[in-house]
Amino acid sequence: MSDINEMNLGPRWYVAHTYSGYENKVKASLEKIIENRGLGHLIFDISIPTEIVIEKNGDVEKEVENKIFSCYVYIKMIMNEESWHAVRNITGVTGFVGPGSRPTPLTDEEVYEMGVEKREIVVNYAVGDTVRILDGPLSSFTGTVESIEVDKNAVSVIVSMFGRETPVEFELDQVEVVSQ
Repeated sequence: MSDINEMNLGPRWYVAHTYSGYENKVKASLEKIIENRGLGHLIFDISIPTEIVIEKNGDVEKEVENKIFSCYVYIKMIMNEESWHAVRNITGVTGFVGPGSRPTPLTDEEVYEMGVEKREIVVNYAVGDTVRILDGPLSSFTGTVESIEVDKNAVSVIVSMFGRETPVEFELDQVEVVSQ
């Protein structure tokens, strides 16, 4: 692990592989280690992405929290020798995800797609506003906002194509309001 200090990229999300069912124990142990050893400047966040599902048993429904990626714990940290050893030596951790013994950080896109960290998008337009499309095959087209679904990161825009009004769905950051 001598090259671990050379790969310091600042705070990035890494994935630690754990034994099945040990995810919460690993998270709790790591939180204690951070507090006891004063590693808050190296390890910033620990996440176990979960989802709520409704299980039916006959007529009885109950909400259950399931881990989206079992056997994995996501850790936002500055990778160096000290932080690597702190995580790697926790009971239940089998190693980091990456080729060989080299932990590989997640890309920003992977982090947002997996729901590990949420990206805040400021929506400065409303239903009925005229917007310009910034990205994709319809870039530079303009249209009217039909609906906005912030929780789904989606905006529906009515665009005039070939003389027809067509609703097209975009991500919230793919459009901007046209200054009037």
